[in-house]
Amino acid sequence: QVQLVESGGGLVQAGGSLRLSCSASGRTFDNYYMGWFRQAPGKEREFVAGISRTGGSTYYADSMKGRFTIFRDNAKNTVYLQMNSLKPEDTAIYFCAASRFSTGATTPRLYDYWGQGTQVTVSS
Repeated sequence: QVQLVESGGGLVQAGGSLRLSCSASGRTFDNYYMGWFRQAPGKEREFVAGISRTGGSTYYADSMKGRFTIFRDNAKNTVYLQMNSLKPEDTAIYFCAASRFSTGATTPRLYDYWGQGTQVTVSS
């Protein structure tokens, strides 16, 4: 079992940057494909980015390409989401998630473990 804890959210002005972190418990972190999702009020949870177990492959939702970067440090059991050029429409709760068997998954139901989320608010 994996426990995930996100941090790094906050309030930022449009055009600014934030780096989210997700720390995982356990010693098998590199067995998991990791993803970031977000959910805005009244909207469904949507895929943001994903990263393979070794970190060699990354996947992004189209609206995040070029602005967001996902990377991981398996020695630290941590996955990160660097967010640049933030827009007000990026305001949401951001969740990290771990998938034991999937690769490249963009659907929430394919993930086995979730963090509690961290709020990101982008002001205009």
